[in-house]
Amino acid sequence: MIPRTLQLPSTSFFLFGPRGTGKSTWLKAVLGDARWYDLLKIDVLLRLKRSPGLLRQEAEALPEGSWIVLDEIQLLPELLNDVQSLMTDNPGRHRFAISGSSARKLNRLGANLLAGRAINKSFFPLTTQELGFDVAVENLLRYGSLPRIVTEPENAIGALEAYVANYLQQEIQQEALVYNLDAFFRFLEIAAHLNGRVVNLANVARDTGVAQRTALRYFEVLEQTLIGFWLPAWRPRAKVKEVAHPKFYLFDTGVIRTIAGTVRDPLQSEERGFLLETYLLHEMRAYQNAADCGGRFFYWGTPSQAEIDFVWTRGPHTVGIEVKAGTTWRSDSGDALKSLVQEGKIPRAFGVFLGPQALIDGPIEVYPVTEFLKKLSLGKIIG
Repeated sequence: MIPRTLQLPSTSFFLFGPRGTGKSTWLKAVLGDARWYDLLKIDVLLRLKRSPGLLRQEAEALPEGSWIVLDEIQLLPELLNDVQSLMTDNPGRHRFAISGSSARKLNRLGANLLAGRAINKSFFPLTTQELGFDVAVENLLRYGSLPRIVTEPENAIGALEAYVANYLQQEIQQEALVYNLDAFFRFLEIAAHLNGRVVNLANVARDTGVAQRTALRYFEVLEQTLIGFWLPAWRPRAKVKEVAHPKFYLFDTGVIRTIAGTVRDPLQSEERGFLLETYLLHEMRAYQNAADCGGRFFYWGTPSQAEIDFVWTRGPHTVGIEVKAGTTWRSDSGDALKSLVQEGKIPRAFGVFLGPQALIDGPIEVYPVTEFLKKLSLGKIIG
């Protein structure tokens, strides 16, 4: 098993992440002696459904300090009422690890999220740090970093196609999230081609053949099933007009290329930049979660196309990051970043590219991808 960077919390926690990222494998590794309820197993699910209160009865028979794992809680969210009751009646007696691959059903049903009694953690595909920094960036851009894809590279294309065809459709159908699956899968392909770009909802709706409110709901489906996420625009009130619309990213480069129908083809120059951005944003979000450093990610742009790919900010701390998919860092590559540094909006600035050597470009520290990620893992980029 590939060790993961996330450390087991000392208190009860939720663990959310897309299916196939290794949540259950990690939980079994760190909580091998816990009382386990795998809700993907139909016999476990039916036993708990047919006997309300059974979870509480079995938990009360466990020794003090025992861990209890509820895997894929969105399949039976009413169990959270028993969990809260146990926490309230006997504080500290039990600790719960509660995993899920969808927040949508919990939100839709108004599920009890324990009123802050459990902390929130997220799970991601494998990171470069977890792989020992011994990676081929080209392969990660082409096939992504889901655990099965990394550990079985000879089966990568088939596994990705099965993931998209089976899991995504199953997840959508199981939760009755959409009624017109044909329209949704047209939308999904459009979303993959729009990955990392500013979203024009009217254009997406027109190309999908649905109303704008339906297109927006489709984006919400992806966000709440943890397949995608919005990257909002940062508006520090610089000396130029700023873009306000968000970008949308899917969670894994291999999944993006599979949905777009390009996974069997070599990487094309027009997709490489957006995939590199996605890969680095995944790495930074995973570090942010594992290191518990807080803050939020944004992008910054203007109508004249000046742009900074990522801005991380927390209180007085702000970092700007520009990503280039070329092997050469050109003198104008960081112009937008330099302008905000000069205005005092961004104190620290980094560039990332596919070249072999680090360099300094005015106020910008520029690093090859792997070197940048090593510095990220040491807390030298954000945090």
